[in-house]
Amino acid sequence: MISPGTIRQMEATQPRVTLRNCFHNPFDSAIAAARTCYSSRIISPDEITEKQRVAIGATTFNGGHHTVFQHAHFEFGLENVSRHFVWNFLHSHPFYNSEQQSQRYVRLDEARAFMPPLSGEAADVYRNAIEGGWQFYRLLSQKLEGRTREVLYDVWNIGERTAEKRRNRIERQVEKKAIEVARYVLPIAAFTAMVHTLSGIALHRLHRMCNSGDTPYETALVVQQMVERVKEVDPQFFDRIGYGPLPEGSLPEPQLASRGTAEGRARAKAEFDNELGGHTSRMLAATPDAEAIVARSFRAVLGLSESEMTDDQALEELLNPARNRYRLETLDIGVHSPIMRVLQHPSYTFLKKLSHTADSQDQRHRMVPASRPLLAAVDKPEPDFITPMLIRGNPDVEPLYQQATEEAWAAKNRLIELGVPPAFAVYVLPNATAVRLVETGSLLHLIHKWTMRTCFNAQEEIYAASMQELEQVRQVHPRLARHIGPPCAIRHGITQPVCTEGSHFCGIKVWESFPAVQRRL
Repeated sequence: MISPGTIRQMEATQPRVTLRNCFHNPFDSAIAAARTCYSSRIISPDEITEKQRVAIGATTFNGGHHTVFQHAHFEFGLENVSRHFVWNFLHSHPFYNSEQQSQRYVRLDEARAFMPPLSGEAADVYRNAIEGGWQFYRLLSQKLEGRTREVLYDVWNIGERTAEKRRNRIERQVEKKAIEVARYVLPIAAFTAMVHTLSGIALHRLHRMCNSGDTPYETALVVQQMVERVKEVDPQFFDRIGYGPLPEGSLPEPQLASRGTAEGRARAKAEFDNELGGHTSRMLAATPDAEAIVARSFRAVLGLSESEMTDDQALEELLNPARNRYRLETLDIGVHSPIMRVLQHPSYTFLKKLSHTADSQDQRHRMVPASRPLLAAVDKPEPDFITPMLIRGNPDVEPLYQQATEEAWAAKNRLIELGVPPAFAVYVLPNATAVRLVETGSLLHLIHKWTMRTCFNAQEEIYAASMQELEQVRQVHPRLARHIGPPCAIRHGITQPVCTEGSHFCGIKVWESFPAVQRRL
């Protein structure tokens, strides 16, 4: 059972928002930028008059000329916000930057999570579910170390004569890998902390949409504080422009989702999984004639005719890292290169099923957007989760993992029986919860993603999805996929270092047998 001290702490803890950095006079800076468009010189914010604030501010904003409000950026510190809120709202659009506390590498010793406004039995059920998730997390962290140590010792050839310093380094990896997998049973209500930066217009959009999605209650608590922190340094930035939040009752998603039935949700899940066909990610659509389109575009950039450069030659010059030095860059510079931009033309769409925790990382590839579900709208009574590789078939931990997921779903179901809105009830579900989505990206941005996520250091599920996606592209467009893989496979035999991960090298010479190499952790 959860302790009284933890109960009080959960109830007292509220989101905390601090403004770490911001632009000086952001509203006047926006007006000055607008005036500069029609001036023979750069206008300074110090030159802005009250008449210009009135005449230009709201007129520019209401007319949809929002770029002037994008110059100002605000760097926030966010504490005591749930993982679910971050996934559902804060990271659901591309116009932000976050550095977030990692559950993969940071042990979470204390049960700290979002607490919705519940009372009576519902509050007790919710609290016990949160603490139960942490108890399973602690147990799994311990029990997973044995199998993890066995695999890592084998990969790194650790034996009795191994130097103590090297053995200790691998032991630290054992602990990190164990908590990385154990985190699957933590509730999505678990708190996180982050540095979060966004532009002024993005903040206005968050304010406008704070009643949308799965987490409107928590979203309002956080976004209102963000707005208040900005008002403290420049009240004009919201008092003179902006529309305020859209009323929750006017949003189309809740009205459309209310048409769903339990039977319909079960059918939708079955249809999706049937189409997925056992894959983590399955190609749904691809640009026809993508190879020819890329080659033709490449020649157009350079003013070359087909007689001067064939399609095969064009694709080799573009994609072979031995010929195109841009492919060796660790800085993602594709959109800045005239020739690399031709990879924007072909696109690919995939059906995917990932855990909530894996998709939270996958969505950070903001240039490969997805349509993600409203978790409360697709909720079903039966457990629906992903099991990590280290747990599957492991008799020491799989029954415990199964119990953890079943108890989480039982708590969620009980909360709904007690009349708790599903949007609050789903907070007790674990990180393992399955998320079904449709994702589309241009080849330019998918190549960046696949380069990063086919590395053995990538999160397990995203690695599996990326390998499957790359293989399916290889089947339909082999010339485009010929030179795509992790950094070590791309750099081998061309430049040094082969592995760009430094001290985080996985210990396996992936470049010698990619893509046939098998991942063990």
